Amino acid sequence: MSRTSAGRARTISAALAAALVAGCAGMSEADCRGVNWYDVGYRDARFKLQNQDAVHQQQCERYGVKVDVARYGEGFRQGRWDFPDRTPL
Repeated sequence: MSRTSAGRARTISAALAAALVAGCAGMSEADCRGVNWYDVGYRDARFKLQNQDAVHQQQCERYGVKVDVARYGEGFRQGRWDFPDRTPL
């Protein structure tokens, strides 16, 4: 595994751990302010979720935080590319 892959894996693992801790409670102010939107998009795609940028916007706008929709979309597209939906033949 290259350094880039290892770094990405650690980042994704940290994002997943944060998501699991947050559960269904949504994003806190600290989550909204300190998040890497690329990683959130990648995570959402990895777990086969639909694009959640509007949900994240709704959760974070109460704290005055704007979602970086472009970065989220980049991560989401990359996650879809890395983990495509595969149907059995």
